[in-house]
Amino acid sequence: MTDLSLPAVNSVLLAEARRLLLEPAGIDDAHLNRVLASIHTHQVDFADLYFQYARQESWSLEEGIVKSGAFSIDRGVGIRAVHGEKQAFAYSDDVTLAALDEAAIATRAIGRQGGAAIAALDRIGAAHALYQPQDPIASLPEEAKVALLERLEKMARALDPRVAQVMASIAGEYEAVLVARSDGLIAADVRPLVRVSLTVIVEENGRREQGHAGGGGRFDYGYFTDAMLAHYAELAVHQATLNLNAREAPAGTMTVVLGHGWPGILLHEAIGHGLEGDFNRKETSAFSGRIGQRVAAKGITVVDDGTIERRRGSLNMDDEGNIERIVSGERVGTVVST
Repeated sequence: MTDLSLPAVNSVLLAEARRLLLEPAGIDDAHLNRVLASIHTHQVDFADLYFQYARQESWSLEEGIVKSGAFSIDRGVGIRAVHGEKQAFAYSDDVTLAALDEAAIATRAIGRQGGAAIAALDRIGAAHALYQPQDPIASLPEEAKVALLERLEKMARALDPRVAQVMASIAGEYEAVLVARSDGLIAADVRPLVRVSLTVIVEENGRREQGHAGGGGRFDYGYFTDAMLAHYAELAVHQATLNLNAREAPAGTMTVVLGHGWPGILLHEAIGHGLEGDFNRKETSAFSGRIGQRVAAKGITVVDDGTIERRRGSLNMDDEGNIERIVSGERVGTVVST
């Protein structure tokens, strides 16, 4: 989609989301307008509809045998109404007009009786084009997915005779979301996601150690070429064999240096939730009102960028239909956005 203009991209995304979410139930934009208007028969400040469709699969292989496989399809809709500081939510796993009407009645109860105007759904939300709206599950036949895992296992075993066990898995997801808001905006996104994971166990002189590797992002299974699979195998086997010669870490207080990647989860759990918008809006966060101020030691820079192409943490839009943005510039140890 990178060769299309952004308005054309948005139209493609919206058409696919309508096909997966609205058309099977015979719902169109006029019906969505009517549901939003019914919520606004009470005095609410804002209302939106959030539709979601997700098709997911996973395959796992161990000792050359497919040990498990799973496939699921989920579809549903959530309705939110906002009145002052109060919010009401209702949802249904059944995307039908009747279910929408019932959920709308539940959410509008937070507002007082009385009317409020809504805008017609005539404003298509803008979105990035960070990934293609391709269906990864359909990008590879089932037998080819199994063959991919078998090749990965053979690559790992061929690297070192001490490899005693190999476990590999592949997972894919095809998700579509559609947001309709009472301010007249309608927006959609189609989100592919795939991942390959590899675990190897090596054994020497009675000692067994593990190594892990893998990767993924917002693309289809074609990303996992033999060269990429070989890279994962090398990483996992190297990590496992390195652990064979590792000594126990000494006890006590000491300096710890964390590399990139999963250690970021520690940072997220330590301070990430405090940077979320709702905590800052309610001023219950330690970072409330501190945009532009240094909150960490000098030399610490943390960047959370949701606009990197095809990365698993990137989104064309958020779940309210707004474009994901990254604050430009770099500030050391400073809150730049909440």
